[in-house]
Formats: sequence, structure tokens, C-alpha cells
Amino acid sequence: MRRRSFLSTAAVVPLAALPLAALSLAAQARGFTAIDLTGAAIGPDYLLSYPDGKPATLRDLRGKFVLLFFGFTQCPDVCPTALSRAVEIKRLLGADGNKLQIVFATIDPERDTGPLLREYMAAFDPTFIAVRGTDEQTARTAKDFKIMYRKVPSGGTYTMDHTAITYVFDANGKIRLGLKHDQTAQQCADDLRQLITPKKPGFLQGLFQ
Repeated sequence: MRRRSFLSTAAVVPLAALPLAALSLAAQARGFTAIDLTGAAIGPDYLLSYPDGKPATLRDLRGKFVLLFFGFTQCPDVCPTALSRAVEIKRLLGADGNKLQIVFATIDPERDTGPLLREYMAAFDPTFIAVRGTDEQTARTAKDFKIMYRKVPSGGTYTMDHTAITYVFDANGKIRLGLKHDQTAQQCADDLRQLITPKKPGFLQGLFQ
């Protein structure tokens, strides 16, 4: 089946206060492979539900570095690839991997029921969390987080086109990075390590900051 997903950069172009080229340069200056979204108007929170029906917000996860990805369980390749990469990122970070919380927000609440989402997360890592909402909540959340998605007819059913980007929020709940879909797990882990354990500036560098 042909891969169907919007380019990860689509999540950033309409949203950021700076042009994408400037964001890329800023990320490179800080040593990130990912897109540096520090200060971007993305989110900053959602009001959805956990698979058991209890209310879910990003505020629930303060103290963790949150990796937030939007997708759907019947996604043929993009979503399982992103989630499998998240498993590898945790492994590469070693003990720091416990400081991460991966959150999968469905864009297909019609088919992605609570029990199905719980089973889908467990297939990757039992610590991964899924969230879902009504059609209206999903649309509002996608708008707030600059995620594009749409149904695409496929035979007698449908699939979904959607933005393929993983947002990273720091332990204070602030947006920091956009992990591009083509980044390797090692590149993502290196970026996250900088957030989790930031380098202290050298003596001379500190004087001129």
C-alpha cells in the first residue's frame, strides 16, 4: 500500500512565528537535528480522554518529557514506524528513557476505540499512552497543534492522510522540538539528551551571553 502522510514540515510552516528556514538555522545553531519549536504557538494543551474514558491533558504529565504523535491504529506504515522509533529512542537513552512519556493521539476516533488503543499501545510499549476525543475535540486539538488530517476513501472503507511529526514537550510542559519523520532514532535520542541534560556554557561563553 502506498504511504499516505503529509510531510512533517507541513506541521510547522503555517504555525511558527519564524520562517521554516530560520527555524532550521536556529535548530542547527543549538545542535539539534530536529526542528527547534521553542516558543512556537503550538498547543499548549489538549482536553481529550484516556482509553478508560477519564479526562486527559498534557498537564497530567508535567515532570516528564513528552513525545506527542498524532495518528491512527490502521495506519499502514507511518504510525508504526514512529512508535517503533520511540521504543528505540527510549532504549538508546538508557536510564533517561524513563523520563520520557510517549503519547499517541488518534485522529480517527470513529474506529479507534479505547480498548483498541490500549491494545495498540501495549503492542509497542506498555508505558505508552493513547488519548482520544469526539470528532469535535479531535478537530479542535488538531487545529491547536497545527496537525492536518483528512479521510481518504479506500475501497469500501477509508484511510487517513495526516501530518507526520512528533512534538517534544519539556518537563515544564513547554513545546521544544519537532522530530521529523525521517530522523533516525539515534538522532532523536541525541536531541532529547540535550534537553534532558543541557550542557553548561563554558566560562567565556557565559560571560558573553
